[in-house]
Amino acid sequence: MNQDVYQLTRILASLLMQKSIRICTAESCTGGLIAKTFTDLAGSSEWFDRGFVTYSNQSKIDMLGIQSSTLNKFGAVSEDIAREMVAGALKFSEAQLAVSVTGIAGPGGGSDDKPVGTVCFGFALKGKTASEKIWTEKKWFNGEREQVREASLLFVLNRLNEVIISN
Repeated sequence: MNQDVYQLTRILASLLMQKSIRICTAESCTGGLIAKTFTDLAGSSEWFDRGFVTYSNQSKIDMLGIQSSTLNKFGAVSEDIAREMVAGALKFSEAQLAVSVTGIAGPGGGSDDKPVGTVCFGFALKGKTASEKIWTEKKWFNGEREQVREASLLFVLNRLNEVIISN
């Protein structure tokens, strides 16, 4: 684990434990990289609930409850799918915070509308009244497959730390 990732993950773990928040992940293009990074830290069972790796469209439907109509209308790499993925992850876990990632890491699979490096993220936070706050973000990362996946991981770690600090 590189030093930046390690430090950001340690900060996240500390914040999650301070606030008694458990987190879960729903990953596609990162293939479990976020969950792996979390579990690289000893003691992660205190704050990490579970990770869903839903690489295929069918796994997104089966494991997270994604609507096939959303997949057909927007495609797997869309903020709409990231939103449904993160909502499903929260629904099917014991976590209060969830993150989803779906994208095109490359080298193939891109198009004019969705070039390689397009990644959509979903974030969901259960409130104290059981209501949920869900939002999405879309980013474009340059580089080869592994660079896109690592950039996605760094983005998630930074954003999660910001979310927890501000709530």
